Amino acid sequence: MFTKVEKITSCYIGPAISPEQFVAEHLFLYLIKGKIEGYDGNKHYSLNLGECCIIRKNHLARYSKQREENEFEKVVVIFDEAFLKKFQDKYNIKLTGYSADDVFLRPKKDELIPNFLKSLGPYYQGEGKIDENYSDIKREELLTILLSNNPEYADIFFDFGIPGKIDLEAFMNKNYKFNVSNERLAFLTGRSRSAFKRDFKKIFNDTPSH
Repeated sequence: MFTKVEKITSCYIGPAISPEQFVAEHLFLYLIKGKIEGYDGNKHYSLNLGECCIIRKNHLARYSKQREENEFEKVVVIFDEAFLKKFQDKYNIKLTGYSADDVFLRPKKDELIPNFLKSLGPYYQGEGKIDENYSDIKREELLTILLSNNPEYADIFFDFGIPGKIDLEAFMNKNYKFNVSNERLAFLTGRSRSAFKRDFKKIFNDTPSH
């Protein structure tokens, strides 16, 4: 699936997101140069040059970058909730009932994705940016490609629900090493911040900050 993305070193399309180890919005990642080792608290993933993946929102994830010839280059496209809701309304997307446990999803190989990446070249303005006038157009194009070959992903992209209440002790024992705020941890366990602190104190006899 490798393709040379002419003129582009690294490119980021969509609204800015936090660099913390919490995935706030769905994102598409294509690796131009280097390697990524990812971890979601349960499973390890590898991404090599010329490969792509989708990283799902509302999950914990961290990754380490390995440079090639001292370079690491990628294309990242953010599918934020506001954009996805407009897309769903525009195209009347139907859900299929699909569910997945993996945080890092691998789309089926599709020649349209390499062609899409090549098409970014004329709009690339350097410093990781493309012409803002074409940002949403190119995001729509990529999402259409992904859904045409992976229709089950509609249930991933257009799930706008929030996490339900889960077992706090099991969650924290599994994920305490992730560098995220108490607000994020509370959200992921289906609790308000005050309820999270209260339940945490009952279980661990300590404060979550400590």
